[in-house]
Formats: sequence, C-alpha cells, structure tokens
Amino acid sequence: MTTLSRPRTDRVIAGVCAAIARRFGWKVTAVRMLTALSILLPGPQVVAYIVLWVLIPSDSDVVRVG
Repeated sequence: MTTLSRPRTDRVIAGVCAAIARRFGWKVTAVRMLTALSILLPGPQVVAYIVLWVLIPSDSDVVRVG
C-alpha cells in the first residue's frame, strides 16, 4: 500500500477517488462509479467528499521518506 495522497495527474474533480483507489490497490474507475452511485442515496456523501478533499494532501505536499 502507498501513502494516502491525491495524485497530481488522473484527477477528475479533486483526486479523492484516485487517492483512495491508489492507496488500496483498487481500480480508480470502480471507486469513481461507487462514489457517483452513492451520491444518489440520501446521506452526507458530498460533505464527506469535501472533507476528504481538504484532509488528503496533494502529492506535491507529501514528503516521501526512504
């Protein structure tokens, strides 16, 4: 597993789905589709996405050690 950070490339909106997919080794398309489908359900999904956008650092902000 890699560190959780939003990639500079492969972003659609903010790179949150790409960061989650890369961190857990999932396909980014699957994460994006699940996110889009979850938006149709009632709940705080949009708020959670915005919070993750703020909390997950961008690749340029992450210091890699090793």
